[in-house]
Amino acid sequence: MKIVLPGGTGQVGTVLDRALSAAGHEVVVLTRRPRRPQDVAWDGATPGPWTEAVDGADVEVNLAGRSVSCRYTPENLRAMTDSRVDSARAVGEAIAAARRPPKVWLQMSTATIYAHRFDAANDEATGVIGGTESGVPDYWAYSVEIAKNGERAQEEEATPGTRKVALRAAMVMSPDRGGVFDMLSWLARLGLGGPVAGGGQYVSWIHDEDFVRAVEFLIAREGVEGAVNLAAPCPLPQREFMRVLRRAWGVPVGLPACRWMAEVGAFVLRSDTELLLKSRRVVPGRLADAGFECAWTGWEGAAGDLVRRARGARTGSGRRQARVGGGLSRGSPRP
Repeated sequence: MKIVLPGGTGQVGTVLDRALSAAGHEVVVLTRRPRRPQDVAWDGATPGPWTEAVDGADVEVNLAGRSVSCRYTPENLRAMTDSRVDSARAVGEAIAAARRPPKVWLQMSTATIYAHRFDAANDEATGVIGGTESGVPDYWAYSVEIAKNGERAQEEEATPGTRKVALRAAMVMSPDRGGVFDMLSWLARLGLGGPVAGGGQYVSWIHDEDFVRAVEFLIAREGVEGAVNLAAPCPLPQREFMRVLRRAWGVPVGLPACRWMAEVGAFVLRSDTELLLKSRRVVPGRLADAGFECAWTGWEGAAGDLVRRARGARTGSGRRQARVGGGLSRGSPRP
């Protein structure tokens, strides 16, 4: 198949590009800085020659959007929103104008759209959308609005021949440098990976292999559209999540951090404490109902695998790619 990845140069895009290319698919990455033959230039907002890559493609997976790992300044918040809305509109216009449009358009969203909560897990049917919950900083509503705006932009595009799915993804864990697993591992190896503000807030995650498999599954499963959670079925409190990660790295101690210490650390890392303090208790309701099963359901096994791969990458030995297991082998027909 021909798969187009707008914004496919980040961590998640790298995971998908690598795995889908290894499976024999033709992967075209839309990027502002093309470097490889399969890269095509675009600005993420307006039509241009890049639309030729969309016409005749089988699948569009829009990953474009400014990273949320930043300080929540007005400028950055505006950029996070605009980059998601503008890219969704541009992709939608290209699909609508195509003579042979893709059969499916997957749009990257986020599990952060759900409310900060401890009492129950959020699935697509009964989950609570965030932004109005009490007891949290008011500005946390911004990240929820960013996610809602991105999903709304996809919904509003008229693409009657193309099925649309919004990927409400939890943190995608891969050993690639610069990703969330790399950052958390760095903290753990320094002995700083202890409970943050008590550590009761839930962490939702998905192993990179299961993320790829879930994307493949959604491409092939014609009856699934709308919002879908991509997450392992067993989120766990942050203190337990980091304890397991420290153990995988062989680090016995993780210093705890109170809220003000988290504020200082986030400032130094040019990030925001919402990424550390919000309780993201998210489960894959629709994926499970449709028959998808995660290969990596427990964090202990997943963390051990990721640490082994990260060590292999650092030593240059035995680094394997994320497996592709959703049935989209070389030469698969259009879904």
